[in-house]
Amino acid sequence: MPRPLSLPHPALLPTLIALALCAWGEASAQQAEADNNLQLRGSRVLGAPSKATGTKPALVISATKLTAQTDQRAEGTDGVELRYGELVLNTDTLNYRVVDDFARAEGHVRIDHNGNVFTGPLLQLYVNRFQGEFLTPSFFLAATGGRGKAKVLKFQDSEHMSALEGSYSSCPAVENQEPDWQITARELRMDLAANEGQADGAVLRFLGVPILAAPSLSFPLTSARKSGWLPPSIFLDNRGGLELGVPYYWNIAPQRDATFSPFVMTKRGVGLDSEFRYLEPGHAGRINVDLLPGDRVFGRSRWGLKFNNDGVLGGWHYRLKSERVSDDDYWKDMSRRVESQTPRLLAGDFRLNRQRELSWGVIDTYARIQRWQTLQGSDALTQFDSPYQRSPQFGIRVTTAADEAVLDSFRPWGRKARLEGGLELEYNRFDLPSSALPGQARGGQRVHALGHVSAPMGGEAWWLIPRAAFNAAAYDLERPGPDGRRRMGRIIPTLSVDHGWVFERDTKLFGRPMRQSLEPRLLYVNTPFRDQSHLPNFDAAAKDFNFDSIYAENPFSGVDRVSDLHAVSVGATSRWVSASKGEEILRLGAVQRFLFRDQRITPDLEPVTQRFSDLLLAAAAQLEERWWADGTLQFNSDVSRSVRSVLRLRYSPGPFKTVSVAYRLARAQSEQVELAWQWPIYGQPVTSRGADSKACGGAWYSAGRVQYSLRDRRLTDSVVGFEYDAGCWVWRVGVERLSTGRAETNTRLMLQLELVGLSQLGSNALNVLKDNVPGYRRLSSDRSPSSDSQP
Repeated sequence: MPRPLSLPHPALLPTLIALALCAWGEASAQQAEADNNLQLRGSRVLGAPSKATGTKPALVISATKLTAQTDQRAEGTDGVELRYGELVLNTDTLNYRVVDDFARAEGHVRIDHNGNVFTGPLLQLYVNRFQGEFLTPSFFLAATGGRGKAKVLKFQDSEHMSALEGSYSSCPAVENQEPDWQITARELRMDLAANEGQADGAVLRFLGVPILAAPSLSFPLTSARKSGWLPPSIFLDNRGGLELGVPYYWNIAPQRDATFSPFVMTKRGVGLDSEFRYLEPGHAGRINVDLLPGDRVFGRSRWGLKFNNDGVLGGWHYRLKSERVSDDDYWKDMSRRVESQTPRLLAGDFRLNRQRELSWGVIDTYARIQRWQTLQGSDALTQFDSPYQRSPQFGIRVTTAADEAVLDSFRPWGRKARLEGGLELEYNRFDLPSSALPGQARGGQRVHALGHVSAPMGGEAWWLIPRAAFNAAAYDLERPGPDGRRRMGRIIPTLSVDHGWVFERDTKLFGRPMRQSLEPRLLYVNTPFRDQSHLPNFDAAAKDFNFDSIYAENPFSGVDRVSDLHAVSVGATSRWVSASKGEEILRLGAVQRFLFRDQRITPDLEPVTQRFSDLLLAAAAQLEERWWADGTLQFNSDVSRSVRSVLRLRYSPGPFKTVSVAYRLARAQSEQVELAWQWPIYGQPVTSRGADSKACGGAWYSAGRVQYSLRDRRLTDSVVGFEYDAGCWVWRVGVERLSTGRAETNTRLMLQLELVGLSQLGSNALNVLKDNVPGYRRLSSDRSPSSDSQP
């Protein structure tokens, strides 16, 4: 969630002082020596808690020289220490007047409270009213790792205070040297009750150069939301040129906020990005509207709209998710503003469902409207068939399990089984979006029923699941099919048995104690052949052939295609788990399918006549903490070579050090290698610092991911970046290259300055690296307590 620029400030000093001192009441002195004689290493307890109530902690003053007069005063010199609850105050001289509740500390004044440290020459405070001032204090805040100074801190009461000529930075203090970055303000006023601060004459300087200034700037005192300007964002790419945006955050109400980001692109013009978020009782969501009036390159206005909402209405849960853009080239020119994982296929999806749990099972009633926007473009070679829309979809799904008392007599192999079943009834009207290609088959209506009944049984180390299912569908098409009919239907039954075991034993691997498992599994499936060539295909697609789908009854997803599979899939997995740590050290697996007859219903419409399917092999190993590897292989025995494989290796010897390589092959389709890394290249790595740190180290790092297509002999989607970590600030520069067509790319330059403990300025290079580099770790993660919540 983006938040306004949070400005930690030296005026936070009285906040901590207030937490420790505002509870001080009228103090009562203990019996003093009548002649007020000096005491070596003496101590006095003022305001001791009542034995009857015990409501206040004791205020204890100790010093090398300490004097006190009953109900009048207490004075201490040389090594004075005042303790009150979590507060520890050390000073050279302390004078506390009981009559007017006034404390004065002089010399080397130091306050420690919950890890925060404050130092200064003079503190004056009316304790009960919490009125006074602290002259020229310095401070260190443990929560942010920052430090700063102020000329004067004035306390109006325990919740209102102001600071004159204050500064703040997360850089370590260096004598006679300004920090690399700091915020200064002429005056800073804080209202703790309202959680609000106001800075007059605020200036942000980096390496002595002012980079941001505001005559008046408001900000929250904690991580709570507060209206105000956010750090500017900067982007540079070959399609839009240099883009500069200055977001404004509006905290409308506790459950609503908005962000408006006016921006300018040097090539295209001026626009506005906006986001509205809400969290109402029973409803939550956000609306994004991006506008670019009069795009100078494209020749007309551009826009993007995103709407996401979840809620509950009258017992029904609903979800609306929609994304729409102005034109087919929007995903290329404004790629940063497109959220869809398939940027050329944008969904508009409204779902409504209600689930009821009964004693015998669950009833789920649902409805849906699904629309698509396909961004086809003008290149005929890159155009694609649009998926069908559901306009609308209605259905009911019932799942049930028979009561155990009914099945007492059903005990195969001496084991009690339970009976489970399910039935799905659904209506769909399918049509195509207006942007669909002309040659696509038209839509129609479908009513289908999916049902199954099973009797799962088993124990701790085995399972057996016999199952019977059917898939029935009836169609009413807009246009006649190949055989001249518009109405047609079919019913296809399926029988299956899923059986597996888990064996375990204690063993050793390379001399290390292990728990090894052997997990064989068998799936038998028998589905008769039903001719489906004359039936429409609205939603069926081939599943990816992998370790999961080979154990599925139907190699198609959706309803419209059911393969005539009569086969058995047999496989096994073995795992070695560390006996001491419980970590998986090694995993090996293999599975293959055997066909009892030819398979005629296939994704490519070509019958499968070979009895043995491709062999699937998988392995993963972490034989040493620094090395990790895994791979999958699809091997075809007819051609005696692999047809698809993925191999990965990663080396991570320590923090901010990781290198990974990957090889991906899909025979006759693609062959790709990938290199990803994060590694220090020069300088001394920075470690986390405390209040007494005095200097900033500095180190250069490189991070990135490069993908190369061996088939096309060119670079594909890649990102390369460099980072400089100075301890209190991190500079990132990177280049990202995204393919947008057969010979088109979008290349953008990313620049980001992170002021540790404050905020980030520029483009979001950090998130790009995190999303692309396996094992990437944020350099300032140990110095940024709110790292995950940065905008």
